[in-house]
Amino acid sequence: MAKVIITCAVTGAIHTPSMSEHLPITPREIAEQSIAAAEAGASIIHLHARDPNDGRPTPDPAVFMQFLPVIKQSTDAVINITTGGGLGMTVDERLAAPLRAKPEMCSLNMGSMNFNISGSAARIKNFKHEWERPYLEGTTDFIFRNTFKDIEQIVGRLGKEHGTRFEFECYDVGHLYNLAHMLDRKVVEPPLFTQTIFGILGGIGAEPRNLMFMKETADRLFGDAYVWSVLAAGRHQMPFTTMAGMLGGNVRVGLEDSLWIGKGVAAKSNAEQVAKIRRILEELSLEIASPAEARQMLKLKGGDAVGF
Repeated sequence: MAKVIITCAVTGAIHTPSMSEHLPITPREIAEQSIAAAEAGASIIHLHARDPNDGRPTPDPAVFMQFLPVIKQSTDAVINITTGGGLGMTVDERLAAPLRAKPEMCSLNMGSMNFNISGSAARIKNFKHEWERPYLEGTTDFIFRNTFKDIEQIVGRLGKEHGTRFEFECYDVGHLYNLAHMLDRKVVEPPLFTQTIFGILGGIGAEPRNLMFMKETADRLFGDAYVWSVLAAGRHQMPFTTMAGMLGGNVRVGLEDSLWIGKGVAAKSNAEQVAKIRRILEELSLEIASPAEARQMLKLKGGDAVGF
């Protein structure tokens, strides 16, 4: 088996400050937790930005540039910037920071979908900020836009113009077929770093049979032209990433995807989750890929070719 790439998604745009005191909000917190995650074994760091005053997701390139250079100077990890942004952002807003930073890698969602995280609001007794409740509850009437035109535009503006490669986020089986369509039309080029995602309401459910089905479908569509990775939301994070490792896949953890380290136990940091999945994988006799090895596996342009 190839070595396992561990991606750590540090803060995201799903969880809000009231959900966990350990969620990194400020540029300093995001940088510190990213560096610690890399030191714990993550070879790729996936990043969103937040308004340091109230923690709401922001597309502002100036906020990204407060932590991107710090992380780059302190670790060799691959920096992967979101193009999904936060709920309600336009495609241009979502692209603002990546176009300025020109990173080695960006996430790219492979289809429009219902994206319902409203259930989280009911579990919070006291919100720290006024924006949080309507942000969460509003997702009952929210479609996360990623049209074929949007996808092709993002690949063109980032990939073809700046050499950025992508983490193709597939929340359902149809997204794999969307990616296959793009491959057939030569919009995207292998190796396709394909992140199959489980447990988001609106996407495929977190059931082991679905993990197998998504892998079997990707194997059939892409053959040896893809590199498979798995993330699962909430309590499914560790079981699903463990299964992925056993099946020859790569894994993603981090506080974007789950706020927990065990049943009823909050994760105190991203590094804690990275260390746990690394320990599990190594106890299964699997080797963890270094950043240099991840770059080679994914054919990335290198950290010296970015814009920060």
